[in-house]
Formats: sequence, structure tokens, C-alpha cells
Amino acid sequence: MSLLVSILIPAYNAEKWIADTLRSALSQTWPNKEIIVVDDGSTDRTLSIARQFECRFVKVLSQPNQGASSARNAAFGLSQGDYIQWLDADDLLAPDKLGQQMQVAALVSKNTLLSAAWGSFMYRVAKARFSPSSLWADLVPLEWLLRRMEQNLHMQTSTWLVSRELTETAGPWDTRLSLDDDGEYFCRVVVASQGVRFAPDAKVFYRNPGYNRLSNIDGSDKKLQSQFDSIMLQIGYVQSLENSERVRAACLNYLQIWFFCFYGVREDLAKKLEQLAFTLGGRLEVPHVRHKYRWIEKIAGRKVARRAQELFPRAKWTLIPFWDFIVFGFEKSRVGNQVKRLRMLFLW
Repeated sequence: MSLLVSILIPAYNAEKWIADTLRSALSQTWPNKEIIVVDDGSTDRTLSIARQFECRFVKVLSQPNQGASSARNAAFGLSQGDYIQWLDADDLLAPDKLGQQMQVAALVSKNTLLSAAWGSFMYRVAKARFSPSSLWADLVPLEWLLRRMEQNLHMQTSTWLVSRELTETAGPWDTRLSLDDDGEYFCRVVVASQGVRFAPDAKVFYRNPGYNRLSNIDGSDKKLQSQFDSIMLQIGYVQSLENSERVRAACLNYLQIWFFCFYGVREDLAKKLEQLAFTLGGRLEVPHVRHKYRWIEKIAGRKVARRAQELFPRAKWTLIPFWDFIVFGFEKSRVGNQVKRLRMLFLW
């Protein structure tokens, strides 16, 4: 019997996507799998749709809304797999994703973390864009984390395949975090691992929300606090591996990348980031308003200009998925009409 892989899906108000996500999980060519969906108190039809897929190896459970990390921990607690595949409720796995990674798993220790290629799409999976980065490689833990911090890179949640032993060593998802919980969690998993092995032929399709993740903060105190806590934890994890000049420089770069989210919005947290930068042997530069928004700064002040700098790109990215949805609907309708014509032809 081949090793069991547990595909764990936290779901919240995902009625539009959960069926496609479950189909991609069920379509895995790896034969020995279980699928566990934990609905985190959805207020739409997510739970009822997911339950249509229940069978011997698909379990669907519901809990009061407690956040994605809580749902993931609940799913893991119910799982039996030798390997864990985390899968968000709107993302898709290529049919051989698990199979490709399990081929690599057979050649390495169970403390090795397995990663995969990922491409982003909105509605049309065929238009997914795969943009390789320096993280798409076999790397020791410290090198993987430094490249991530130095170049502001990330790997999407569903790319990973983690042995049960490594998952237990890393510990549960941090339920205190509502934003960047995945960044903190997988930083911790990488630190606990012997290294990362990249499977280039294993693919994940990430449904892009249409605007970058920084816009998701929206000045929310809760989200800002979560992002701050995640940053502090991750820097601590990296320094636990090594406290060299390169590590300190990478951590400073990481702080600078995120500093603009806090500066002028949460001065208490901004000051803490500046203090941390000082202990690392550097200082954070004041975030500047981009050139094309400076006229707003002159007229209405820095805060208004910064808000415009955040909102205008978001408005643009709201239109892009809308257009993709229109094209997707047109293509789907055209295919449906072709099928109808074929049926009529054969019936005739």
C-alpha cells in the first residue's frame, strides 16, 4: 500500500470555488489519499456544496467561525496521512501534483520539505501565469529564508507537501494571527526541516484575488497587529539559525519592505520596528509617496496621498478580474452552446 496523503482544506464562504477545489483534490493520480474539509462557520452554501462530495475518503466537518488557522489545526487533528497537503478552498492542484512530489519524497528523508511550481489565475485556469523565482530550487533552510527576505518572495500555501513528522515538529498554526499566518507557519516549518526539495513538474494553480496582499491590510488594527507579530516571529526564527551579517541585512530589508504599512498609521508598531532595526545594526528609511501621487500630498497631505497610493491600484485590480470573469463567462457559454449543437446533431 502506498503512503497516505491527507489533503486538508479550510473553507469559509467559498461557495463559488469549493466544488472545483474538491474536484482537483479528487482528481489526484496519487491513489492513497484522504480529503478533509473544515467549514469555518460559512454563511453561504459552502458547507452544503462540500457535503455533496462526502464519501469513504472525503470528510466534511463544520465549526463556529474561528479563523483559517483554527480550521487547519482541526483538519490536521482529524487526519491520518503520512504526508500533509494544505489546500486553500479556492485553489487547484494539477492532477499529478501529489504524484510528482511523492516521487521526490521517496528519495529523501521525512524531514525534507517538498515544494512545487505555482501559477496565478483569476477565473481562467488556462491563463495561469507561472513566474519562476530563486525559491524554485533545492535549498538548505537558511538560504531559502534569506532569499525570501532579500528578494521579497513567497511560495503559495498549496505548493508544499509536508511529512507528518515534520508537521508535528513545527507545531500547529498560530491562531492568534489573522494575516500572514501562512508566512509565519511555513517559515517555522522551513526552520524545522533539513531543507527544501523543489519538484518542478508538480504544479499548483493559485486564484489571485485581483490586488496584491498588501492592500488586504486596509489600515485594520487587527490585521496590522497580526502582520507585525508575524514579522517579529519570522525574524526570530531566522536569527535562531544564524546571526551573521547577511542574516541581519536580510532582516533589515524585510523590515523596510513592510515599514510603509505601519508608518503614519500605527506609530506604536512603527517605532518598535525602528527599534528592532537598530538592534540589527541599521535604520529604516521613511517611506516616500510615489512620484505620481506627490501632487495629492501637496494639496491634501501625506496621509491622504498614501491612502490614494493604496486605493488607486486596488481600483485598477478590481476591474481586471471583472474583465477576466466576463471573458470566462463568454468562453463557458460558447463551449456550452457547442456541446448542445453536438447533442442535437447526434440525436438527429
